[in-house]
Amino acid sequence: MNINGILVPIVTPFTADNAVDTQTLTALVEAFIDKGVTGIVACGTTGEYYTFSSQERELVMTTIAKAAKGKLTLIAGINSLSTDHSIEFAAQAKALGYDGLMLSAPPYSLPEQDGIIAHFEKVADASDLPIIMYNFPARVGVSIEFDTVAHLSKHPNIIGVKESSGDFSHALRMLQANFANFEVVCGCDDQPVDFFFWGAKSWIAGAANVFPEEQVALFNATQQGDWDTAKQIMSRIYPAIHSMEAGNYNQKAKAGCLKGGMDVGSVRVPLTKMTKEEQTAFFDLLPK
Repeated sequence: MNINGILVPIVTPFTADNAVDTQTLTALVEAFIDKGVTGIVACGTTGEYYTFSSQERELVMTTIAKAAKGKLTLIAGINSLSTDHSIEFAAQAKALGYDGLMLSAPPYSLPEQDGIIAHFEKVADASDLPIIMYNFPARVGVSIEFDTVAHLSKHPNIIGVKESSGDFSHALRMLQANFANFEVVCGCDDQPVDFFFWGAKSWIAGAANVFPEEQVALFNATQQGDWDTAKQIMSRIYPAIHSMEAGNYNQKAKAGCLKGGMDVGSVRVPLTKMTKEEQTAFFDLLPK
């Protein structure tokens, strides 16, 4: 499974009456393919998967697969409160032709590290699809610690970790460890140049809903050793990325989708719309 490059945890377009907008979702997938991204992550955090009914989840997964299968890497987010439920999501992804899975520690239960290991190993033993672990303690309440990553990296079906803690010291320790057949993936939208400098090859970026072309160019520059160009691109998009990281991330990913040119609707409750003033301030940060 190719994950080298930019992978987009795609937003889910909604109609004015709050239904999944499959037509716009298809158009969005096609736009990302045109911009040269490596892959799409369905049902990720930016996709508001936690608001879906089971029917909506299948609709989103199927729509993305129909538009993108065979054209780029397809990864399914399978997060759930329940390990067994994540296994059911993994089976669904396999049936729909997805290439891999992304999985966090289960939120709310706050497992210790041995429970995190048991969670990932149970899912990895139940599915033959490769798994990228997702370390986002601000969302799930627990961190996947270094020794846990070292242990789980040895499982043949666990092939990487999306590191979204914001603690680059933690990321650098994993990058320096050079785990065999295992990728440390940038999951912090304000740190990609740092990750790529130290050898990371992938960026799973919610901000790629806004800046896919720029992020592909940034990645390509780093792989050619052109750090000046990479820094220049990052400097152009950083103000908007910093704004996204500071609050209303999903709202800004949707409002700025393909730099504001594609209407993907609003967010669902419990998220709420930005004010017009907040949206205008964010648009002012987008590079022209």
